[in-house]
Amino acid sequence: MRSNYKIYEKKGVYFVTSTITAWIPIFVNKSYFDILVSALNFCAEQKNLNIFAWVILDNHFHLVCQAPELSQTFQSLKRHTAKQIITQLKSDNKKWALNLFAYYKKRHKKGSEYQVWQEGFHPQLINSEDMLTQKIEYIHYNPVKRGYVEKPEHWLHSSARYFKTGDESPVSMKSLEFIL
Repeated sequence: MRSNYKIYEKKGVYFVTSTITAWIPIFVNKSYFDILVSALNFCAEQKNLNIFAWVILDNHFHLVCQAPELSQTFQSLKRHTAKQIITQLKSDNKKWALNLFAYYKKRHKKGSEYQVWQEGFHPQLINSEDMLTQKIEYIHYNPVKRGYVEKPEHWLHSSARYFKTGDESPVSMKSLEFIL
């Protein structure tokens, strides 16, 4: 089923989620995280994707972000990362994951053998400072809620550490002052 979420304001800031097909745990080692981090940075630098908060978990990621062409940016990001993930899975001889991606591929996806990402990215327009705070806290506490870490800043694949310590984020980020 295609997403009913829509981009209502081109210049708006959105909370977005992209999920691996069938919630298959793919982001479980550095090489797979690096694929997504590299693609996010490319989109930040080349496609004007402004990232304000982020987290990558084992089978999905969340962003608070903004881009002039957010839908097209996410289409490109997911297409590119899917190809790289498939290549990495083949290199790692992870036939179990490839078989699952082939099995769960939607029938209308005629141009590919696999489907890595679920359709859509569920953009939710952030229309208040309270909502912005709530979404950032949700993002940062997601690994805690799942039992991966005790504190948000302990999760390496999140902007929580950057927010807490001021350390440099592996994902290119814009300051929240940009939108407040």
